[in-house]
Amino acid sequence: MAYEPYAPNAQGLTEALIDLKSNFPGQIANKINGFAANAFENLNQGDAVFSRSSDGQLGKAIANDTQDKARVVGFVETTVSAGNLVRCIVEGITPVSGLDPGDHYFLSASSAGAITKTPPSSSGHFVTRVGEAATTTSLVVKTEPPIEIS
Repeated sequence: MAYEPYAPNAQGLTEALIDLKSNFPGQIANKINGFAANAFENLNQGDAVFSRSSDGQLGKAIANDTQDKARVVGFVETTVSAGNLVRCIVEGITPVSGLDPGDHYFLSASSAGAITKTPPSSSGHFVTRVGEAATTTSLVVKTEPPIEIS
């Protein structure tokens, strides 16, 4: 679509912003990307998970073990028993309760699959940022690689 040049005044700025807004895709926050894989252990909806390198199956991630177990690939969409297929959310919003909107969350070192506002601080543990709370019950998934604490 071809647009005419905007007037060099407040009206031109307003028209430019309206055109910009009209060309944005739908709300990005509603976009959810993920994949399906088998669980090698029982998983609860909202658990942070890692992908086992030997077979690609999913298990609960934790920050006080190996780097592989601290590398969060996403969050499970539903509760599932070991050996069953589960969808893993890697981008978008996932339901998690007890959050503080605007706060960043990290993989827990004390409970497998859990997240916390306070990053681990002990030597040998890993800091893995997993997202930011949009609401008290919605986490915007933004996983980052784990960083080992020396």
